[in-house]
Amino acid sequence: MPSSDLSIVLVHGAWADGSSWAKVIAPLAAHGLKVVAAPLPLTSFEDDVTALDRALERIAGPVVLAGHAYAGAVIGATRSEEVKALVYVAALAPDEGETVADVFYRAAPHSEAPKLAPDDHGLIYLPEAAFAAAFAQNASPEELAVLRAVQRPISPACITVAMQRPLWKDRPAWFLIAGEDHMIVAETQHFLARRMKARVYAHPVDHTPIVTAPGCVVEVILDAVRACEERT
Repeated sequence: MPSSDLSIVLVHGAWADGSSWAKVIAPLAAHGLKVVAAPLPLTSFEDDVTALDRALERIAGPVVLAGHAYAGAVIGATRSEEVKALVYVAALAPDEGETVADVFYRAAPHSEAPKLAPDDHGLIYLPEAAFAAAFAQNASPEELAVLRAVQRPISPACITVAMQRPLWKDRPAWFLIAGEDHMIVAETQHFLARRMKARVYAHPVDHTPIVTAPGCVVEVILDAVRACEERT
């Protein structure tokens, strides 16, 4: 049984909010873990890291920190000493000096990947059709309706800031590679996982397994929890 002192902090990516983790939260809580879904404003990379740090400040004790997609960069930028392990779920993980855009575009995009551009207010929305084609092609119609309804735009200021030394260089990392990802191609995910020397779980899932294959995500997080328990 996981320690009651350990908390799991889940961080959503672009075009989503904390509700995207709903199917992961309940199973983790059933294992006796405290779970928090940290909200990101998606207004700038600095704002997002600050928001995560504030969420971490409210939690007493050690933390396993998990990030989906864009949030992989955010969890790598925190400096919290309470973070004991990092879990990347189909995520981006820039190295020092790289931006989110650098790693997102390091390989040719999938044929179903949408073309992204800021609107008249400088915000990037995911085209509605892209939810079913690329963001979560394995989702049910009901799940897609929710994902579209809660979409939050992301600012270009989130993806154009050079990373400082990422936390994955100083903490153990786990990586769930989504083999059928139409947003962040699997080739890029494999590269990032190898570079950070992460413990890899690979599944034939889409870009948003936190919705469409939550059991796979729970499995990876619990593996990180067990590793943290063994070290204490």
